[in-house]
Amino acid sequence: MRNDLGFGSNDLCPKKFLFVNYCPRAWADKPIAPLNRTAARAFRVLGGTSRDDQMEVESPFESFFMGGFECSTHRRRDGTRLDLLAATRHDELAEADYRCLETVGLRTVRDGLRWHLVETSPHRYDWSSALPMIRAAHSTGTQVIWDLCHYGWPDDIDIWSAAFVDRFARFAGEAARIMREESDAVRFYCPVNEMSFWAWAGGEVARMNPATRHRGGELKRQLARAAIAAIEAVRAVDRRARFVYAEPGIHVTTHSKRRSDRAAAEGYRLLQFEACDLISGKLEPELGGRADYLDIVGVNFYPDNQWLFNGPTIPFGHHSYRPFREILSETHARYGRPVMVSETGAEGSARASWLHYVCGEVRAALAADVPVLGLCLYPIVDYPGWENERCCDVGLFSVPDENGNRRVCEALLEELERQQLMIEAARAPLPSLAAPRGQLSLVASND
Repeated sequence: MRNDLGFGSNDLCPKKFLFVNYCPRAWADKPIAPLNRTAARAFRVLGGTSRDDQMEVESPFESFFMGGFECSTHRRRDGTRLDLLAATRHDELAEADYRCLETVGLRTVRDGLRWHLVETSPHRYDWSSALPMIRAAHSTGTQVIWDLCHYGWPDDIDIWSAAFVDRFARFAGEAARIMREESDAVRFYCPVNEMSFWAWAGGEVARMNPATRHRGGELKRQLARAAIAAIEAVRAVDRRARFVYAEPGIHVTTHSKRRSDRAAAEGYRLLQFEACDLISGKLEPELGGRADYLDIVGVNFYPDNQWLFNGPTIPFGHHSYRPFREILSETHARYGRPVMVSETGAEGSARASWLHYVCGEVRAALAADVPVLGLCLYPIVDYPGWENERCCDVGLFSVPDENGNRRVCEALLEELERQQLMIEAARAPLPSLAAPRGQLSLVASND
């Protein structure tokens, strides 16, 4: 994503991509058998943020590759409320969608709750929009990372007020209670999706709610307060809950030789870490952040996430383009926490080649002892663009036809199958568990 604060968008399609293509073949044209592999393999990475440290990480996810359902619920600048779960019909087709993903080895997904539909009035909750999806996940054995707030909130709340933080925390706690009642599995939550992008789009340039200008920093801190309060509310109900953060990973540089320009570009690049710095208490601890609030740090990465300071996008292959492995490594080193690719994808004919590149970088990061726990294809189904509702063909699966059937993008599927095998090989068990410091060690689970 690309914008003038590091996380941009496109008037036509908010996940901005460069190419457009149509996948003509129907899902029924190519039946897909489940992959012959261990989907729930656990692995450990021995490494650390310094040579004196050693960390051991076991993946909590059912599959390394994941699918993410676009679940934005914000209001556009013209006041129109979006509901991408309804627009893609995933809310009504959740069980079928989860089963489709299972056939291609995706047992873990990102999905969302729609706060504005659930909290019908202050502290009154109607879970009818969420329970069918929650139960569909349970019946299919799908592991879900639930977004609690994906850009939208109930209309009666002033986002700048203390009530926003309090109401969101109460909603999060009630969501955790419902999840606990529905399943004994460990629950995963993303408290607030993309605080950095939301702060820019909603607080700095008025492209979405709250549609203000020059208040991006203020909005980011309000979102951090809400996320912190939500973590505490969820933990009060469910001490086993896990948390994933999804923030854009970017690179900003300059070709200028002037020291001031280089310092400005670097300062701007470092803004990508501000949200997690607030959550962890590294920055402005008076907001309530603590190191133990950071669990799994997600990095959202798209083709236009790199650009010149006050200049154009850096094209892939350019000498200034930073390898994605370095972004993953820097994120892990900064926080000492495992990371995941929480969103990645491209549009049309670029889908397969982009996945090829990102997976190669992930394998390189794993080889360098970076604990990358998973990669989420996002969005996993095509969806209507935020601004003009054009069909953004970004997914592995298409929008549904009148019978609820989705086509598969064969080129992306073929690349996914190749990469699943390559990642599986990269994570295969080593002959000995007695790995020296900094060496990757993998162990098959007992399942």
